[in-house]
Amino acid sequence: MTDPTEAVNAAMEAEFRLLDPAVRSSPELLAELFHADYQEFGSSGRVWDRDSIIAVLTARDAPAPRPITTSRMQGVQLAPDVVHLTFDTESGTHCAHRSSLWRLTGGRWLLYFHQGTRFSGGGGTGSD
Repeated sequence: MTDPTEAVNAAMEAEFRLLDPAVRSSPELLAELFHADYQEFGSSGRVWDRDSIIAVLTARDAPAPRPITTSRMQGVQLAPDVVHLTFDTESGTHCAHRSSLWRLTGGRWLLYFHQGTRFSGGGGTGSD
């Protein structure tokens, strides 16, 4: 079994790459991080698959990627080939709680599922 700390660290490293504006603007670099069966429930409520999220992030008319501030990232290894990460992001005035499932596939950690939930600034750590 993969060392849980090593697996979580590898998934976190991949997540940080995915949040890098240079990676987010490159279809080739994005394709290296998304699993073929990727699905996302976006903070907007839209459902995305691998092809549609790569297309929207790299569209010619897409706004230039803004820096994303990440906080409170933590992870747990759920199985030898699955890591679950949770974290918060802030980009401009948009804040979201995030949850990502990363799968070890062909020796690489690939993003398999992601969900974002918007929240008002201030941490969002209280109960709903």
